[in-house]
Amino acid sequence: MKAASDVAWWKGQQGEWYVVVQVALFMLIIFGPPTLPGFSEWPPAMAPFASYLGMVLIVGGIMFIGAGLWELRSQLTPLPYPKEGSVLITCRAYAIVRHPIYTGGIFMAFGWALFIHGWLTLGYAVLLLVFLDIKSRREEVWLLQKFPAYAAYRKRVRRLIPFLY
Repeated sequence: MKAASDVAWWKGQQGEWYVVVQVALFMLIIFGPPTLPGFSEWPPAMAPFASYLGMVLIVGGIMFIGAGLWELRSQLTPLPYPKEGSVLITCRAYAIVRHPIYTGGIFMAFGWALFIHGWLTLGYAVLLLVFLDIKSRREEVWLLQKFPAYAAYRKRVRRLIPFLY
């Protein structure tokens, strides 16, 4: 039987299709229509707060992504399948959430939606959250197979949203 790394990418043995869908969702969040014609505007009293909160989430998202990338360094792969020779990282950003890069992307998506006051963009961000939850569940199956200590880590640390989920 071939190892997952020996199979063509388009067969999706290492989660390639998750990456394709993830990129499409990010493109939709950034370039998709923020709202429908005729849809109500954000309430004027709420708009400045939404923009401020959006910027805070964007900055927080950048920090989570940066910290996650820094911790992974040479183990980084765009695929959810763990890289050969990788080790389990459970410190710093990975002590706050199990998937800090996904967390950063979620924060940035919601932050962008709030910043641009996009009702549809908020919906796209929810789709991204649901999708990354599904993707992370598949990734965790592979991580459990590769790292026996992942089961205990999973019990201690939240999946995607610090202190909540």
